[in-house]
Amino acid sequence: MEKIKTESILIIEDDRDIAELLRLNLSEQGYRAEVCHNGLAGLERALEENWSLIILDIMLPGMDGFEVCKSIRSSNRSMPVLMLTAKSDELDKVLGLELGADGYMTKPFGIRELLARVKSIFRRIEVDREQNSSKTYRELRFGDLQIFPEKRKVLLRNVPLELTTKEFELLLLFADNPGRAYSRQELLDVVWGYQYGGYSHTVNSHINRIRNKIEDDSSEPRYIKTVWGMGYRFAEKGELT
Repeated sequence: MEKIKTESILIIEDDRDIAELLRLNLSEQGYRAEVCHNGLAGLERALEENWSLIILDIMLPGMDGFEVCKSIRSSNRSMPVLMLTAKSDELDKVLGLELGADGYMTKPFGIRELLARVKSIFRRIEVDREQNSSKTYRELRFGDLQIFPEKRKVLLRNVPLELTTKEFELLLLFADNPGRAYSRQELLDVVWGYQYGGYSHTVNSHINRIRNKIEDDSSEPRYIKTVWGMGYRFAEKGELT
């Protein structure tokens, strides 16, 4: 058994055999793993602690995984969420990503595949942490909005904002290219990857959540502008004075 790690993982899965298999294997890797078997209890437990990762099934009693994920994101928690979906349910995958999940795995999956995915998520977090320890940071400033790419940190009037991974990547793409208009498909390609077969509504959902966090009035956005008939663009600095 590996030495105990500091990462904590909450497993929300109603199939007790699968949940116990995940818990045992994650524990053997040194992670602190805990299980909830229904959506309501899982959501309550998710909000009680700053988990390193939540593994979330979709079909749950009490509250389904979509509602759990939506509630977690509505509380401005940025903890990674890995959703478990049925192989044939492509719409489930798309909806989960729209609601703020960081990724998904299709059932049935191999335990080694899941462990590799978990390690990949934590490796990305560790890289971010190492970058944050650097003494010099790039800063993008637009009016009251500050973005620190290496820190993966966003401040609005010096108050830190909680953004999910995809929300941050979208915002950074815009801020790195102020004034450039992107179609929804371009944003899907760049942020989600060419292999992602999602729908444009995924982009709209993420833009709406970002606007709710950075705009004083999301119905009259200053930062992320709608380009009618095409997509979105980020305001140029001259528009924010």
